[in-house]
Amino acid sequence: MPQTFAEKILAKKAGLASVQPGQIVEVTPDTALSHDNAAPIYGIFKKMGGKKIYDPDMIAIVLDHAAPAPSTKHAENHRIIREFVREQGVTHFYDVGRGICHQVLVEEGLSLPGELVLGSDSHTPHAGVMGAFAAGIGRSEMASIWALGKLWLRVPESLKIVVHGQLAPGVTAKDLALTVIGDLGNDGALYMSVEWYGEAIAAMSLESRAVLPNLMAEMGAKNSYIPSDQVVLDYLEGRAKRTFEPVYPDAGASYARELNYDAGRIEPVIAAPHRVDNVRPLSAFAGVHVDEAYLGTCSNGRLEDLAAAASVLKGRKVAPGTRLIVTPASSQVYLEALKAGYIQTFVEAGAMVESPGCGACMGNHMGVPAVGDVVISTANRNFRGRMGTRDSEIYLGSPYVVAAAAVAGEIVHPKDL
Repeated sequence: MPQTFAEKILAKKAGLASVQPGQIVEVTPDTALSHDNAAPIYGIFKKMGGKKIYDPDMIAIVLDHAAPAPSTKHAENHRIIREFVREQGVTHFYDVGRGICHQVLVEEGLSLPGELVLGSDSHTPHAGVMGAFAAGIGRSEMASIWALGKLWLRVPESLKIVVHGQLAPGVTAKDLALTVIGDLGNDGALYMSVEWYGEAIAAMSLESRAVLPNLMAEMGAKNSYIPSDQVVLDYLEGRAKRTFEPVYPDAGASYARELNYDAGRIEPVIAAPHRVDNVRPLSAFAGVHVDEAYLGTCSNGRLEDLAAAASVLKGRKVAPGTRLIVTPASSQVYLEALKAGYIQTFVEAGAMVESPGCGACMGNHMGVPAVGDVVISTANRNFRGRMGTRDSEIYLGSPYVVAAAAVAGEIVHPKDL
C-alpha cells in the first residue's frame, strides 16, 4: 500500500514493513536536540535513575534561549549543562554565541534527509526543510531518550500542500506560511505531517523553504516535510556528519487532506495580536504605530532575511521613537552578513545588532516591550506575553515589512516608503 512520508519513514525507523496513521511505534532518533532546557532534562534523567546516556553521539545541545546568560540563575543553568556535556562526553555541543538550535543543526549537518530528529523545542519541525522527520517532544520524553535511546510516537495523518506558480517580487515564504495558517487556523494541522510540493517550493532557496516547516508548529503540526532535492544535497556536500538515505513518499499515497495554492495570488500579510492565525493583508494594518521592530529568530534570521531588511534600510534611518533589534540566527550568518555589509547598514540606520541566538523572541532578557508597546517581528509567535510583557501587542510579518515599519515608525508597505 502506498505510504506518505511520515508513514514510510516511521515504518523504516521502527523496523516495520508498513504503518498506518494512529499506530504507535517505538523508534530511535538519529539526533536528539535540546537547548537551555537540557539542565532540567538532566534533573529528570537523574530522577529516573539515569547514570550514563545511551549514545553521546545522538545528543545535540545548543545554548541559545537565554544567551548570553541574563541572570545568575541562567548562568548556573548553563554551568550545569557544560558539566553534563563534559561528564557524559556529548559529541555535539554548541555554546553561547553559536546561534539558534534549529539553524545550527542544519548548518552542522545534523538535520539530514531520511533521518529522525526529535527535539525538546516546539519548532523542531524546522529540520523538515532537509527532508527529515522532525518533531518536538517534552522534557521527560527527552530524558527517556537520553537513558534508553528510544521513544514511542503516534504515526500522524498527513496533509499535502501544493503551491503552484511563483511568488511575486517582495512576497516571501513568511507570507505564504502565514496565509496557510490564517486559512486553516492554529489547529488546522493538529498532530499531522505537513508535506510541501509545487513549483513555488522547488524555486525557493533553502533559507526561504526553512520558514515553512518552522511555522507549521503554529498550526499544530507534529512535523513538516519538504522533499530533499539537489539544492539540499549540494548544501550537505562536505557538511553532513554521516551518510544518509533520503526518504520520499510513494506515488498514490493517501492523504487526510490535500490543498492547492496559486503562489501568484499570495500577498504580503500580517498576523495581528494575539494569535498567529489572525492573518489579514498588510494593507489592513497600514498606519499602526510601532514602538519596536525585531528582525531575527529561527523563522527569519538567516542571511537572506538580513539581506531583505538591509535592502529596505540602506540609506535610511530608524524612525525616532522606534527601536530596531537584529539578531542573526547563527554565528555563520553573522559573519556572512558582516562580509556583505548588512551589519554596517543596520548600525548606520540606528539598529541594535545583538549576538546570535533566540534574542527577543521569547522575552527572556532582550528587547522586552513596555506595557502598551506595539512590536512588529519576524518571529513565529505573537501570543499575549510572548516577548515578556502581557500588556503589549505583537504583529508578525516578513523581513521586508519589519524593516519598512522600523523606518516609517508604523506598519507600511515597503513600496510606499
